[in-house]
Amino acid sequence: MDFIKVIAKEFNIKEIQAKNTIELIDDGNTIPFIARYRKEMTGALDDQLLRQIFERLTYLRNLEKRKEEILSSIEEQGKLTDEIRLALENAQTMTEAEDIYRPYKPHRKTRASVAREKGLEGLAELIFAQEIKEGDVLEYAKEYIDAEKGVESAEDAISGALDIIAEDISDNAEFRQTLRTLIFDNGKITSKAAKDEDSVYRMYYEYSEAISKIPGHRILAINRGEKEDFLKVSVEIDEYLPLSFLINQTVTPGSIFTSLVDSAVRDSYSRLIFPSIEREIRSMLFDTASENAIVVFEDNLKKLLLQPPLKGKTVIGFDPGYRTGCKLAVVDKTGKVLDTAVIYPTKPQERIEESEKILLSLINKYDVDIISIGNGTASKESEMFVSALIKKNSLKTKYIITSEAGASVYSASELAAKEFPDFDVTQRSAVSIARRIQDPLAELVKIEPKAIGVGQYQHDMKPQRLDEALGGVVENCVNSVGVNLNTASFALLSYVAGINSASAKNIVKYREENGEFKSVDKIKKVPRIGDKAFEQCAGFLRLPDSTEPLDNTGVHPESYPAARKLMEVFGYTFKKGDTAGLSGLGDKVSSYGKEKLAEELGVGIPTLDDIVRELEKPGLDIRDDFEEPILRDDILDIGDLYEGMVLTGTVRNVCDFGAFVDIGVHQDGLVHISQISDKFIRHPSEVLSVNDKVKVSVISVDKKTSRIGLSMKGVN
Repeated sequence: MDFIKVIAKEFNIKEIQAKNTIELIDDGNTIPFIARYRKEMTGALDDQLLRQIFERLTYLRNLEKRKEEILSSIEEQGKLTDEIRLALENAQTMTEAEDIYRPYKPHRKTRASVAREKGLEGLAELIFAQEIKEGDVLEYAKEYIDAEKGVESAEDAISGALDIIAEDISDNAEFRQTLRTLIFDNGKITSKAAKDEDSVYRMYYEYSEAISKIPGHRILAINRGEKEDFLKVSVEIDEYLPLSFLINQTVTPGSIFTSLVDSAVRDSYSRLIFPSIEREIRSMLFDTASENAIVVFEDNLKKLLLQPPLKGKTVIGFDPGYRTGCKLAVVDKTGKVLDTAVIYPTKPQERIEESEKILLSLINKYDVDIISIGNGTASKESEMFVSALIKKNSLKTKYIITSEAGASVYSASELAAKEFPDFDVTQRSAVSIARRIQDPLAELVKIEPKAIGVGQYQHDMKPQRLDEALGGVVENCVNSVGVNLNTASFALLSYVAGINSASAKNIVKYREENGEFKSVDKIKKVPRIGDKAFEQCAGFLRLPDSTEPLDNTGVHPESYPAARKLMEVFGYTFKKGDTAGLSGLGDKVSSYGKEKLAEELGVGIPTLDDIVRELEKPGLDIRDDFEEPILRDDILDIGDLYEGMVLTGTVRNVCDFGAFVDIGVHQDGLVHISQISDKFIRHPSEVLSVNDKVKVSVISVDKKTSRIGLSMKGVN
């Protein structure tokens, strides 16, 4: 297989782009490095497309390897023909390759294999040929009676022969491919109640939908219901369609064996083919649904990780609770923990006055800007308490409801224990809730991505695939923002291109033993950071106080000479700690002529553009361009809502059927996909992303179930 041609065609890129990308991947370069610093070679393919190419290349190589294994196995059996070889060469998927291999694959013990051991293959071939027009079927079968082999009668011989025919029909690759398509196009997925008990799956207790049309989120929901024993799920189709096809392909009228072959076909379909294809189709539906859900999860996670940090704010992390109280952690502008406390404003103790006194004291003592309240247990009561305190004392302090998804995972982790050895898990959680708004990316990388809670049915997906996909998103975000080499945590460093977990630990250890790095190139003194690792990671590291001013930019060290020469051409200087940037550089470069200048500097135009952008805005944080989260000082109750009420909210999660929006009522409202846009959209992500600020109108309120229906239609 020519991987270059296949990749180029499938991704609609030039063959030279595919060739260079494959070579860069095979040379051990990371995706972030390729995307950022090898644009000339790839034609500036972005991170997302490069990951897709990498995944597809891996699949194609695995397919090629499997095809070679199949070819070798069939050849060893002495059954390889030119037709089989050609069919394997043309196979485009694993399923096609396995269909071809099926007749030659060593079978476990089956009714057909037992019949073959009894010497009935000849009778099976005679019957299936259907060439004999007259005579007695039993007379032909009597020749195969062999008591020693367990064939006691002509009827036994015929039964065994039909088992062989049924398996041969089932193993026919062309039949299976056609039937798979036929069942997919015409069949239905049905689900029924598995027990007489109400559940969240009640809508699927009597449910049926076309296989070709059922959306992924319903597949995942039905599968979960089946896994939890609430549903019985099956594929259904009118048997006339598949049986008609099989009979037309295999049954010849007018033979004394016609009715026997017809019987074998029906047995093959009901006993072997349909159950197998049903499993394959359901597996395919699950894989497709999972991949689509992962794409949504990736997009949500990326938006969450890249939400703008609330810089320069002193924050109180407020971890709500009932019996054990609410844990507080005061965190200064740099993320350092200044103080902790426990208050009891909620049931059962409701020590309101005492709690107010403690919280007010912390706010005044540390000049707190924001209170970050976790959205878990007792969040609503905590929000009401905080809002009342702010009103009562006319405070300038604002509050924000922060997702605490994964906070418990982090607070109980080895990393948290090392970071805060003297804190209990709830105190660590309060610190995390505070830091999540100061620098969401730096804090959230400490948590397993799938525990962050912006996905849909993530616990039903293949763990390894989900981890790979989400890990790629985190890696992309970390490298897009850049990492301060002297302050980054082990968790943050481990996502930098070229730095693995062991290397990250070595960097932190080296920093603790030798003090701060004075320049990025000193990282090469760290064990396990060789030339290749340095090449991959250096451009994504930042050092504001480096002896080399360019270390605080996204210019790669390999391009430092070009950057210096560029500044010389236009009489610029770039000093240590310079954050103002070289204004007007881009205009001067354009006037000079990019192609001419790039040639003089020995770089490509994409690299020149990147150098100019970095020098104009050193230390640029791409998150600064995004909208900051909504801060509140008052609270709404679900009882305050009424139909037609217009509110501003923040998108918290996007899924296949709509988006959940925080409107300050503790309970997120749902904007169904049908209420997102006046225009037809296939998926909510076409319009909405996590953390988007949106105006919505209330269209329904169910206080009993705490469900809020929202609409974006006609809201200005």
